[in-house]
Amino acid sequence: MRVTWRAVGSICERVAEQALAQRDVLAGLTRVGIDDFSHRKGQRYLTVVIDHDTGRLVWAAPGRDRKTVEKFLDLLGKERCEQIELVSCDMAESIAAAIGQRCPNATRCVDPFHVIQLATDALDDVRNTQMRLITCRAYGFHTPQAA
Repeated sequence: MRVTWRAVGSICERVAEQALAQRDVLAGLTRVGIDDFSHRKGQRYLTVVIDHDTGRLVWAAPGRDRKTVEKFLDLLGKERCEQIELVSCDMAESIAAAIGQRCPNATRCVDPFHVIQLATDALDDVRNTQMRLITCRAYGFHTPQAA
């Protein structure tokens, strides 16, 4: 049987659309993760939402601003927004503001990567300050004020 890749792609798209039409992927969301990432060179971003209970991707759209997150929340609707209990995300103000306003029952959690990044940055600052102090004392230079 001879089939072109274009035909295979069309078949896959049609089957996926039919499957999604029969299923509400936004039903029962209570714990979600929201993140944005660069998917191409040149500052092109994609915002994604996953269901923590199933691990499935439930929504994705281009952009990384508050309006992008609000598009998802609009699709979710007021009643479903109130059912959201937990949102894990980075520390972006765009996500925090939209979630804080539209999901009153949600607890926002910062993902572990960003917590570790903050701790590592703080540790680097302390280490660099101490190293400058030690170096200045060793060579008899004026000691800078510690912050």
